[in-house]
Amino acid sequence: MDTLFVATDVYAPPADVYEFLLEFPRYDQYTEYLDEVTRTAGDGGPESHYSLAFSWWKLSYTAHSKVTDTTPPNRIDWAVTEDIDAEGCWRIERRELPSDAPPDAEHACRVFMEVRFDPNSASPDAVSLPLTVSFSWVLDRLTGLVEEEATRVVRRAVTDLEGRERDVSLDVEVDSEAI
Repeated sequence: MDTLFVATDVYAPPADVYEFLLEFPRYDQYTEYLDEVTRTAGDGGPESHYSLAFSWWKLSYTAHSKVTDTTPPNRIDWAVTEDIDAEGCWRIERRELPSDAPPDAEHACRVFMEVRFDPNSASPDAVSLPLTVSFSWVLDRLTGLVEEEATRVVRRAVTDLEGRERDVSLDVEVDSEAI
């Protein structure tokens, strides 16, 4: 499995961060390629299912995922349920306020987004393509966007969580030849 790992500090209580991240339908606010997130089953906790409508270029695709487990206020696990073997989690760890925290910060935590996926498991039947476009061409272009979009999502979410814009330092690790 290939992996993508993004981590950053957030200056908010871990419980607030957890509740914020558990609200998957708001994720469409953070990326230009995610048009809508709809909860199709469940109450937002384990076994809740979501449809994520993406669009890019002339293509559209709806991903289906579910929350597989939660450990409030520290962890949310999820998995894609169709078309690609992918899973991941959000982890939230309380930490002491660092010396470079904003002056009004009262809480700090480290937030991790981890994604594990098999790029070779992507189903070519999942997307209807124009006759002159190959699935491998599309997959090559899309996988190059993954790291960029993961970074954008985390930065925008931090702004909403903290209620202010600031420079957000991200640690990004990628173990994939596809990205």
